Amino acid sequence: MKADAKLRALRAMKAAERYRELGLLVFIVVLCAVIQVRNPGFLTIENIADLLANTAILGILSVGMMMVILTGGIDLSIGATIALSGMVSALTVTALPGIPPIVSILEGMLVGLAVGSLIGILVARFDVLPIIATLGIMNVVRGVTYLVSKGAWVSSYQMSEGFRSISSGKILGVNNLVALAIVVYAAFGYFLNQTRMGRRVYAVGSNPEAADVSGIPRRNIVAFVYAVMGALSGLAGVLWVSKFASAQGDTAGGYEMNVIAAAVLGGVSIAGGSGKVSGLFLGTILLGILNNALPLVNVSPFWQQAIQGLIILAAILTNVLVKRSGQHQALRKRAI
Repeated sequence: MKADAKLRALRAMKAAERYRELGLLVFIVVLCAVIQVRNPGFLTIENIADLLANTAILGILSVGMMMVILTGGIDLSIGATIALSGMVSALTVTALPGIPPIVSILEGMLVGLAVGSLIGILVARFDVLPIIATLGIMNVVRGVTYLVSKGAWVSSYQMSEGFRSISSGKILGVNNLVALAIVVYAAFGYFLNQTRMGRRVYAVGSNPEAADVSGIPRRNIVAFVYAVMGALSGLAGVLWVSKFASAQGDTAGGYEMNVIAAAVLGGVSIAGGSGKVSGLFLGTILLGILNNALPLVNVSPFWQQAIQGLIILAAILTNVLVKRSGQHQALRKRAI
């Protein structure tokens, strides 16, 4: 009987999540319709292509952030990691213009992997609070970026055409950034939903104590998700510098807030253990639409931040209400 009650409760919570995603999708459709009425140029092919390309880096990073948040953690260092990996790759391609773009990408990912692995060790092995560990590493990495660059910028004329084509090129008619984002979403969607390791990520965030008792290597999984976040931040750093054709010490300052916002909008619970890649995709698209559309309808930059903040708060409240609804239904089912 208890097993049946748990199964019914689980089904109720999954149904609540589906309704939430459906509501988010409806909101996106209504928002697009309203913006299109205000500015007929919004839903043009050119603008949609720009929107997707501009949102791709955010989407890649939000996948890594989702992994971290699922375990009950947070990463505030990704903006600094983007700056360091982008700067290292830009300096390398400036010194060696002939290196293949794939080498630049791998170099950036290795830099990010090193940063993420260090954070993972601090959090998983030394039990440092994630917010403290990532804040400390953020400042260290920013400092290292300025030391590596000696305070100078790397501009577009110093970068090779091959490096700049990383973000501007196309694969089967699809922009490279968008194609990479699609691959990342597909790969991590499969990983989280279809693999044993992915299910353990959810288990660690849902109940760390139970995960330890059941033999799940919780510390290894926590270290793993931070390493993944670092590698994706390194990839994003290369893509960022290639796209904007400029590497600076303060690149992506505060960008981690946008990434966390995309995850929260997509229904990823800050408490850990709850979230879906499909919802994350919708949340990322919604944030991308807001960033793209609000300037098109001549909304003041100050109001743009206020509107985004209100929508994020609404998403958090919705997550709380959905979770409470699921818990109440679970209690009722168990009482029957």
